[in-house]
Amino acid sequence: MNEVFMGKKSEEQLRGMKKLPAKKWIAASLAGVLWIMPVLGSEGMPQLGSGPAPIAQAASSFTVTKLGEEVITSGAIMMNYKFTTARSGKTVTGLANVIRVDLNNPYVSLDVMTGKGGNLTTRQSTGGMAAETGAVAAVNGDYFNTGGEGAPIGGQVSGGIVVSTPSQLDGMYAFAVTKDRKPVIDEYSFEGLVTAEDGAQFPLSGINKGAYSPEGGSSTYSHANAAYIYTDAWTALDRPKNSSTTPTEVLVENETITQISADMALPIAVPEGAYILRTHGLAAQFVKSHLAVGQKLSSVYTLRSKTTQQVLDPASLQMMIGGHTILVNNGKAATFSRSTSSIGGYRARTALGYSQDGRYVYVIAVQDNANSEGMSLTELQSFMTNIGVWKGLNLDGGGSTTMVDRPLAETSTTLTFNTEYGTEQRSIVNGLGVYTSAPQGEVKGIKISGSSVLLIGQKATYSLKGYDTYYNPVDVASGNPAWTSSNGSATVSAGEVTGVKAGTATLTAVSGVATATTKVTVLGGEDLSSLTVGTATAPLTAGASVSVPVTALAKNGTSLTVPPASLKWEFIGFKGSVQDGKLTVTSVNAGVTTGYAIARYDGFSTAVVLSAAAATPWENFENVGYPIAFTSNVSSVTGTAAVVAGSAEKAGSKVLQLSYDMTAGSGKMYAYAQFNGTSGKQIPAAATSMSLDVMGDMSLNWLRAEVVDGSGTTSYIDLAKVIDWNGWKSLNIDLSNSGIKFPAALKRVYVVNVEEGQDERAKTGTVAFDNLSFVMPSLSSEAGLPKGTAAMSIGSKSITVNGTKKAIDVAPIVKDGTTYVPIKVVLDAFGGSAAWDQNTKKIMVLRGAKALDLTVNKKEYVLNGKRQSAEVAPLILQGRTLVPLRLVSEQLGLTVKWEQKTKTVTIES
Repeated sequence: MNEVFMGKKSEEQLRGMKKLPAKKWIAASLAGVLWIMPVLGSEGMPQLGSGPAPIAQAASSFTVTKLGEEVITSGAIMMNYKFTTARSGKTVTGLANVIRVDLNNPYVSLDVMTGKGGNLTTRQSTGGMAAETGAVAAVNGDYFNTGGEGAPIGGQVSGGIVVSTPSQLDGMYAFAVTKDRKPVIDEYSFEGLVTAEDGAQFPLSGINKGAYSPEGGSSTYSHANAAYIYTDAWTALDRPKNSSTTPTEVLVENETITQISADMALPIAVPEGAYILRTHGLAAQFVKSHLAVGQKLSSVYTLRSKTTQQVLDPASLQMMIGGHTILVNNGKAATFSRSTSSIGGYRARTALGYSQDGRYVYVIAVQDNANSEGMSLTELQSFMTNIGVWKGLNLDGGGSTTMVDRPLAETSTTLTFNTEYGTEQRSIVNGLGVYTSAPQGEVKGIKISGSSVLLIGQKATYSLKGYDTYYNPVDVASGNPAWTSSNGSATVSAGEVTGVKAGTATLTAVSGVATATTKVTVLGGEDLSSLTVGTATAPLTAGASVSVPVTALAKNGTSLTVPPASLKWEFIGFKGSVQDGKLTVTSVNAGVTTGYAIARYDGFSTAVVLSAAAATPWENFENVGYPIAFTSNVSSVTGTAAVVAGSAEKAGSKVLQLSYDMTAGSGKMYAYAQFNGTSGKQIPAAATSMSLDVMGDMSLNWLRAEVVDGSGTTSYIDLAKVIDWNGWKSLNIDLSNSGIKFPAALKRVYVVNVEEGQDERAKTGTVAFDNLSFVMPSLSSEAGLPKGTAAMSIGSKSITVNGTKKAIDVAPIVKDGTTYVPIKVVLDAFGGSAAWDQNTKKIMVLRGAKALDLTVNKKEYVLNGKRQSAEVAPLILQGRTLVPLRLVSEQLGLTVKWEQKTKTVTIES
C-alpha cells in the first residue's frame, strides 16, 4: 500500500527535505497578473498555454543613455535611463527606471510583499503594499490568475518559509537571494511528502496553489489525484476554486489531525499556525486508508533546480519570487524559455537581474505612458545587457507595471512614473520590496520640497526636509528654518511661497549650518500654450450658475489649476460675477442672444460662451425609432445590443445595453452597438462636447464612439480608455480638438479589447448607455449671425454684401501675398465684435462660439484659449490696424475665395 501512494519517490530520495513548520506562515512576495488568460477546459479547469519558445532576437539600433541617478537609501539608488530604437523605419524613444541594490551593503535587503496583511488570496496595489510593509521602493511581482483567488503562479519564499510553491509549468524562472546575500535565478520544481502515523506516505504536489493546467504530466488538472497543503497565509475558503475536483480535507494543528472531511471542503479558514491538507482521488484514498483524527501527520518538502538537479533548502533563502521567461544569461540575450506570444507588443515591462559578480541586483521598470513608448521583450533584453545585467528574468508587465520609491528626505513612497492607466495602480497579488535597516545617522543634507512651477497669484507651501548619513529621512523642520527668495518673481514667508510676476526665483532655506536652494518658475501668459475652462458653454439666463475651473497648460507640458485670484474676468452681453470658481449670471443685456465670460491670465485669454441653450439632449432611448444592432469585426465574437428597461438608479427609464462575449475570438476585438444601420444618427450642428451616462462592467476594456461626417471621414472618440468602474457613471468628453466636421452622424458606440495585454482584460461583460447629449453652441450662439456673401476688391473702398454695395473707409491691401483688411469690415457684414487694447496691441474678436485673440506683429494667435501659429501677423499701416483676411475669416467659421483676374475677395458664411 505504501508503494502505491509513494509513486516513484522514496523517503531516502527526499532526504534533506525541510520539515513543515507548525507556525504562522508569513506571506511576502512579488505579484503580478497571469501571463496568459486562463481558458476553461472541458470540466471548467483553467489551463495555461505554453507552446514553443521562439529564439529571442536582439533589437537593432538600440541605444541607452543614462539621464541621472538618485539615492533612495544606503545601498539602493534609482537610475533613470532613456532608450532610443528604430521601429518600422521610425525612431522612437522611451524611459526606464532601475533600482540598483547593493547586496554588499548590510543595511539594504529585498523581500516579497503580499496582498493585504501579508496574506495570499488578497490583493493590493504596489504602493499600498510598500506603505504597509515599510518598503522604501517596490515593483509589482509575479504572474497570477486574474480569475483565481489571488496566489502567484511561481514560487514564493520569505525568511526561509515557503509561502507558495512553483507551479508545474515549463520555463518559469524564479529570482532568489540566499541568506548569505547571493542572488540566484533558476527554474525550480517542488518535492514533498506527508507521512502518516503508520508510516504510509504520499507525495505533496504543492503549497498554497491556485488551480491550473500542469505541463509535462499525466493530468490536465493540477488538483486531480493530488495532495496540497494550505497554510494560514491562504485566507480564502476556496482551496482553490475552479479546481474540477471535490476535495477531502484534513486539518492539522501542532502536527496532530483534528478534523477530517470526507469528499467535501472544511467550511473554515485555516487557523493560525495550522494547515489543511487538501486531497483528491488517490490522495483522498490515502487519507481514508491511513489518517484518523488524533493521529500525527508530518510533512517535509524541498525545492530542486531543474537545470542542475541540486536540492535547494528554502531555509537557506532570504527570499524568492516567481517570474516568467529568462531574458538574459551570461550577459547576453537568452532564448526565451517560454512562449511570449500573449505578452508581446510594446508595453510597460518589469524585470529583475543581477551583475556578473553578484553584488548588484537590478529592479527594472519600463514606462509606457505619454512620455515613453514601452518596450518589446527583445528590446528589454538589449536594455538589460546595456546596463550590466548578467542574468535576468521577466516579471509581470503591461498594465500591472508599477514602481514606487521614496524620494530623498521624504518619509513615504510615491509613484516613480505614471502607469499605463495614469496614476491608477492595479491591485495585484504580490510585489518586490526594497528595505533598509540602517540606524539613524547624523544630518547629511536638507532639501526643499514643493512645486517647481507656480502661477501668478498662486500660493504654495514648501517644506524643508533632511536626510542622514544613510540617506534616510530626518526631521529638520523643527529648527525654525529661515527662508528667502532671490527676486521679485516670488515672495516667501515661513515656507509659504506666492507667485508675483513671471520669472524664476531661487528659494533658499537655512537650518542651522545646512542650506538648501531650489528654483521656482512663475509662469506668465507668454509661457502658456492653453487656458481651458471646465465649462466651455453656459446658459445665458439670469440666475444661472456654473462652475468655471480654469486649467493652464504650460509650453513645457506642465498642467496647473489656475487659482481664482490669478484670473481677471470680463463679461460681455450680460452682468455677472465669478466667486470661488463659480460663474453666476446676474442679468442679461436687452436683445443679446450670445454672451461671453472672458478669463484673462497675464494677458492670455479664454472664454465661456453663454447662449440660450447650452446643452442639447440627443438620445435618451425612450422612443427609439431606428434600428440598433450588435456587430463585431470578428465573426466569433457574439453579443447583443438592444434598448432595455433600466434597473437600479435607471429604473423606470430605458437604456441601450451592450453585452459581449469575446472568449472565442482573437486579435483586436470590437463589440459594436450600431445606430441606424450604416448611416448612424445625425448630430445636426458643431458640437464642442459630449456627455453620457455609462454603466461600467470593470472589464478594463476600452470604450469608444465612432462619428462619420458628410464626406465619409471617420473620427474616433475615446469615451474611457479603461472601463474601471461598476455601475453608472457620467462621462464628459471634450470634442473641441476632435477635428470632426459637422454636421456628422454618430455611427456606433463600442467596447474594444486590444491584442496587447489581452490577458489583463475581461472578454465578457455588459455595459449600458443613457442620456447622450451634445453641447452645440452654434445652435443658439450662432443662430442670429448674418448669412450670405460679401465681396471686396483690392484698392476699392467698397464692399458688396448680399448684392448691396456699401462704402468702407479703408480698402483691402495685399502685402507679401496676403490680403489685409480692418476687422470691422468683416464683422459688420457677418456679425461679431472686436475690442482693441492700445497698451498690449491686442485685438479680441468675438463671433458666435469663437473667441479669437490677435497681437500686432505676432504670428501666434489664441483661439478659444489655445495658442496656435499662423504664417502671417496683424500689422499697423498708416495708423490703421489691419488683420490677415483669410486667417481671421476662416478661424471665425467663414469661407474665403480669391479671384486672381479681378483681384476680388469673396467671403461666405
